[in-house]
Amino acid sequence: MTVCRENLSLIHKGGSLIFPSMRRKWRVLIFCTWCCHAQEPVAPVPVPTPAAEAPTQEWPDKPAAGQDVTRSKSLQFRISGADPKLRGTVSFLAEQAKTDFLGLTGEKDEWKIPVTVVLHGKQGDLIPKRTLAMDLHYGEDGFKLIINAHLAQGIEQQRFHSAVLSALVYERSLRTMKSGPLEERLLVRPWLVEGMSEVLAWKRGDGDRRLYQAVFQAGGLYDLEDMLGVSQSNYDDYDSAMRAAFRVSAGGLMMALIEQPSGHEAFRSFLAESARFGGEMPLLLRKHFPGLNLSKKSLEKWWALQMANQSRFSLSEVMSIAETELMLADALKLRYRNEEGLAVDRDINSWAELAALDEGARLFGVRHAEEALVRLSYRCFPSYRPLLQDYQRVLHEIVKHSKKFDIAAKLNELEESRLLMSQRGKRAADYLDWFEITRARETSGVFDDYMKLKQRLDQGLMQNDDHISKYLDRAEKLYKR
Repeated sequence: MTVCRENLSLIHKGGSLIFPSMRRKWRVLIFCTWCCHAQEPVAPVPVPTPAAEAPTQEWPDKPAAGQDVTRSKSLQFRISGADPKLRGTVSFLAEQAKTDFLGLTGEKDEWKIPVTVVLHGKQGDLIPKRTLAMDLHYGEDGFKLIINAHLAQGIEQQRFHSAVLSALVYERSLRTMKSGPLEERLLVRPWLVEGMSEVLAWKRGDGDRRLYQAVFQAGGLYDLEDMLGVSQSNYDDYDSAMRAAFRVSAGGLMMALIEQPSGHEAFRSFLAESARFGGEMPLLLRKHFPGLNLSKKSLEKWWALQMANQSRFSLSEVMSIAETELMLADALKLRYRNEEGLAVDRDINSWAELAALDEGARLFGVRHAEEALVRLSYRCFPSYRPLLQDYQRVLHEIVKHSKKFDIAAKLNELEESRLLMSQRGKRAADYLDWFEITRARETSGVFDDYMKLKQRLDQGLMQNDDHISKYLDRAEKLYKR
């Protein structure tokens, strides 16, 4: 028996980062883009797993007879296709993902169902629509999980890591089920796999707080139900920005769950049931994580709190020159009351207004800036620390109301130093970009999503015969004149 994959129609996003909660704001943009580029929408079809499709020439059901097979260290993974060296590399990557998974759950290796990895094609082949897919089969020898990977772009390590994690979650549910054709729905949603991947990245020290900061500050958190309901086919069509936003959102939720008291034990019991649970996911979360008092609002509060916590930089993380400049500009603010008695914030270049006040007002006026400079000194770009010390001396002289120290000249000098430092930083970044471009021996893959989107748009262009399309065609001709 083959469990089929759900098939959702492509949603063109116009290159914008649009979260489900923001779709109403972009209705006009999506409508115009849809009229010009999108195909007729197809209703989603619910199916047992998100990763399996009917066999095609591209993804055969099983390895060809007589094909060499490489077994991994734990013997759970069986790799076929390609050459022995590449099979060995894939075996290592699969075992590495399994080690990460077991480290996250805190379990021993007690697998029962093997995972077959079939490598198709070779690097340089025409890129298929899907370069990675997973099938679940049941035959005479029991359940079998198959990961099909096409080598047109080599092994995409991050996606392959996620595919192995997904297979291991399926295996946890299947090992406790009776042998025979599946009578219940099996489904591992992307939020679970991507959330685990993000937690593992933080454990390795690869987490990026800037992504959390950007998503949190922009108010771009997914709606809980929307994120939990995203299908694998829908996630596969996301561009890089959407995937990054989804991943950090899922990672924040996963961290909020695991960091609860007895979180690892609850997580293990949750995983054992997650793939075969057919109801609403919040109900299953509430069952295994009762300590969170998981109403929708309370869970979203824990989620937002975790996102805010992950967006905070530690003292060991150093800012770039651009980030330091932004923080320094915000720190150099003088606070005092004007002649009307109103509290005002002024740039440090307006120091003369503060200097005209009494000593108590001057002391109060520079306090905020002094404290901000001290906090900034811990994480600023290292070459800025002497400048911060000079600014602190300027603030001290403003309080003293000293006439021997030329405050205006010193501030001009510091401004010139900051401008010179910013220019040098930009030149250094430009040089590194030039060096990478001219010395690169292979493509980085950074623009893969763009090229895939362009290819889909080129293939999906349709000549519409409606009044809006005719008007736009005439307007385009006029514009080209």
